Amino acid sequence: MKITKLEKKKRLYLLELDNDQKLYITEDTIVKYFLSKGKDISEEELKEIQEFAQYSYGKNLALYHLSFKARTTKEVRDYLTKYEIDSEVIDKVVQHLKEEKWLDDRQYARNLIEANLLSGDKGPVLLQQKFQQKGVPKSILPEILADYDFTEVISRTAIKLQKKYQGKYPLKAIETKIIQGLISKGFAYNQAKTAFQNLELEADEETTNELILKELEKQYRKYSKKYEGYDLKQRLTQALARKGYDYSDITLAIRDFLDE
Repeated sequence: MKITKLEKKKRLYLLELDNDQKLYITEDTIVKYFLSKGKDISEEELKEIQEFAQYSYGKNLALYHLSFKARTTKEVRDYLTKYEIDSEVIDKVVQHLKEEKWLDDRQYARNLIEANLLSGDKGPVLLQQKFQQKGVPKSILPEILADYDFTEVISRTAIKLQKKYQGKYPLKAIETKIIQGLISKGFAYNQAKTAFQNLELEADEETTNELILKELEKQYRKYSKKYEGYDLKQRLTQALARKGYDYSDITLAIRDFLDE
């Protein structure tokens, strides 16, 4: 067989033979097999060229995908599968990328953890979930996460939550919201509880009185249309308790409010 055409088509080259066969190959394939128009090749050589061309194409695709940011092995495999690269070829490409240190799931996880320690707000549980979604082997994650101290991360996150809620809710509600917020970020309950206690928040009596009065007026407008007397007091007490106010503060506020 003789090559009758070798023409560049974007990132690939179109190779045509005198038996009307066509295939797309990479520049690496041309260089490796010294391909040029008019060259004779055998069936065996053609098969070898086809196999190497797909491997080369798969490798180039993977390197292009990795050029934007680090990826996990699973992400690269999924990307190559989308381009219909054969599974055996994907295995070879992945093996090559690992040998050349382009792919390293363990280092990928470490890099993201270290970035999170510097400026992030995620705890170990959430990080582990995200890594598993990315395809990092579950078996290596506990070992990796155990190497890092998340004290500064949880402290930083707790302070952010404190600024978000302070002055808007009573102390008890702030505690609940901060602890729940930290748990949702991937920290354990005992870690969240300790982080809240380290904030050393104190109830501001004047702010608490303003907040409870504002909430009481809101709830009164809601329940006074349907209830009165004892039933109204019960409804107001329950509503304020759900908002996190202390029973003693609720009793005093309702008494003063209804006696006005």
